[in-house]
Amino acid sequence: MTRPFYLTDNAISEFITTALAEDIGEGDHSSLGSISKADRSKAQLLIKDDGIIAGLELAEKIFHQFDPALQIQFLKKDGDLVRKGEVAFYVEGSSRSILSTERLVLNCMQRMSGIATYTHQLSQLISGTKAQLKDTRKTTPNFRLMEKWAVAIGGGKNHRFALYDMVMLKDNHIDMAGGIKQAISNTKSYLKAIGKNLSIEVETRTLAEVGEVLAAGGAEVIMLDNMSVEETRKAVMIIDGKCKTEASGGITEATLRQVAETGVDYISVGALTHSVKSLDLSLKAIKQ
Repeated sequence: MTRPFYLTDNAISEFITTALAEDIGEGDHSSLGSISKADRSKAQLLIKDDGIIAGLELAEKIFHQFDPALQIQFLKKDGDLVRKGEVAFYVEGSSRSILSTERLVLNCMQRMSGIATYTHQLSQLISGTKAQLKDTRKTTPNFRLMEKWAVAIGGGKNHRFALYDMVMLKDNHIDMAGGIKQAISNTKSYLKAIGKNLSIEVETRTLAEVGEVLAAGGAEVIMLDNMSVEETRKAVMIIDGKCKTEASGGITEATLRQVAETGVDYISVGALTHSVKSLDLSLKAIKQ
């Protein structure tokens, strides 16, 4: 998988640094007190749920940023289908280092694997249609990097990463700007003034608003928000390829396939990152 633009080495390293500082603080006194500095151990990452594994590359970076001498042997790779009872990797080296990084590795991998698993499940429901599954900005503060990474591992598409890499004019923007035409016009003038060439997406609530966006011009994507399946189908026909289309809001597993079959290009689902069950994983010492 090609890394998304936001997954820079620096961004990942900064996340790990902050997360380790949050968890270890002045020191892991449990490990420092009970384990000798010279002690070495081996542990295995046990998979306790069926699903899609995610966060293995991140786990390696966490281990090596904390202790470059730790040795990891991977039996799985990110995106693999895994079964309960399998082992994802072995880690060997300083006992203190393994114990101090254990929780961060598990916290990241369990949530990322849960997101990847759910993304894969929903992607399978729309298989064979042109629609692509997208995430949203409904993410956990300071963990968006990993949550969106997990969506990509699970086979989904990332929407904009944040407020700075794309323009999305939602209902509140439109209402506060005085209407669709004014919101788009203001935005185009603003982007020209600051020399930014960002794509513009506009949220619509009715078929009439779809017509307004088309008349105003300048939008690359029209979002069809909380529209019924029939309204979505009509909107796709009205837009007729002039813009990309995205269905969003009120879409459930039961209706996902129907929405995909309307011909929309994208379906955004906030639940991919805000309502998932973590995959059960456990790091266990191997007794020598």
